[in-house]
Amino acid sequence: MPEPRVIHDDITRVDADAIVNAANTRMRGGGGVDGAIHRAGGMAILEDCVRRFPNGLVVGDAGWTTAGNLPARWVIHTVGPNYIAGQQDRSLLVACYRRSLEVADELGAQRIAFPLVSAGIFGWPLDDAIAVAADTIRGADTDVAEVLIVAFGSDVRDQVVRYLES
Repeated sequence: MPEPRVIHDDITRVDADAIVNAANTRMRGGGGVDGAIHRAGGMAILEDCVRRFPNGLVVGDAGWTTAGNLPARWVIHTVGPNYIAGQQDRSLLVACYRRSLEVADELGAQRIAFPLVSAGIFGWPLDDAIAVAADTIRGADTDVAEVLIVAFGSDVRDQVVRYLES
């Protein structure tokens, strides 16, 4: 059970075995973290998404692709629940973290970086998104040695630090 660590950074610049993408069900790029990862990683990520996930993924599931031009080796795409659209079942958000760690184990990844899944444009309440991330990672049965939570803003980083220290 790894103890997550928070950093303030752009997830597309994090040097890890795998970074997690907060994707949508179509797996064809989008806004927020998803769009940033696809732009920075280049067409190889989209091409791999189309090849590996022709029908996309369901909410709560995860799968991997190449990382293209990113410093990571893999991108683990997970489809978070869209709180704004009424997908407010917390177990779906928990599943995103669990499933992503399972995929990381399948890949043999030792260092993985997560954004706060669903906390951006999908509107999951930030306090609960932080709690789900930290608690699910802490309770995971995984071989991953290091788990980073990547906060894009310093205010969010500070909130995650406070939660991790409580």
